[in-house]
Amino acid sequence: MEVHLYIQNDQTVYEPVVDGSISWEMERKGQPGKCSFTLIPDDVLKIEEGNAVRLDVNGTPVFFGFIFERGWGSEGLVKVTAYDQLRYLKNKESYNYTGLTAGEVIRMIADDFHLQTGELTDTGCTLERNEKNSTLFDVILNALDLTMIRTGKIYVLYDDVGRLTLKNVEDMKLDIVIDETTAQDYDFKISIDSSTYNQIRVYCENNNTNTREVYITKDTEKINKWGILQYDESIDSGANGQNIAETYLKFYNQPSKSLNIKDAFGDIRVRAGCLIPVLLDIKDMELKNYLLIESVTHKIDEGIHTMDLRLRGVGING
Repeated sequence: MEVHLYIQNDQTVYEPVVDGSISWEMERKGQPGKCSFTLIPDDVLKIEEGNAVRLDVNGTPVFFGFIFERGWGSEGLVKVTAYDQLRYLKNKESYNYTGLTAGEVIRMIADDFHLQTGELTDTGCTLERNEKNSTLFDVILNALDLTMIRTGKIYVLYDDVGRLTLKNVEDMKLDIVIDETTAQDYDFKISIDSSTYNQIRVYCENNNTNTREVYITKDTEKINKWGILQYDESIDSGANGQNIAETYLKFYNQPSKSLNIKDAFGDIRVRAGCLIPVLLDIKDMELKNYLLIESVTHKIDEGIHTMDLRLRGVGING
């Protein structure tokens, strides 16, 4: 495996000596891509915060971002953390928009904050939102959640080597099979402790009548079994509250099931948001379907590439 790490400071491009492994982490929602590595310093290398970082694997650029943190230990090595463009979505702003798709919302934000965009899939679903002092991540994720509720489709925002990209997960299927031979270790968990709700309550303020409109839907059978697990959320005035509540119940009224794969054979095409086929026999159930990658950490050390995965999807939720 051929791996090259480049750092640009002004007009100078360095290819520093890396000590140990390079880690590249991605989350499907709400976190930027992160590249971490440790450098052996010398008299030539001069880097600082804001410098551009690019990681190439086998001749293909896979990460582009900027240095946000450096640290030193007693051994004198330099520990560096770089994030991709999604890091800037932690900024806060207020937006009031009408008639925009999720992709158009992303482009609007990118223009305001001087971010580069790539392919932004047209969801065909226009939205209306009033976001007050929210992180840019929340503005976009709210748009994607509403799009999912109205279309039944999941869209993923990610940074594709320096360009904000939006795709339908159905267009992100991989042919890399995770099975007993490729997964060195795994951890499977079933829980109702988080992301499980059997009673949904959504509400909005009716400015015309100065009253609060409340919409509740529930599964009495599951309440008798688990007790009340309530999800509560404020929605925009004019939204179809009952439809939103019923959609939430459909998604959340089940135990969350998570599958963590550890030290699988690495493939640089694997990113958060991709669908990947999994074939595993776990206790009393057989997994034989595409699962959604919620997070992935690639680890490359002396040419050995492994990855840790957190998955959900058909038969796996959470």
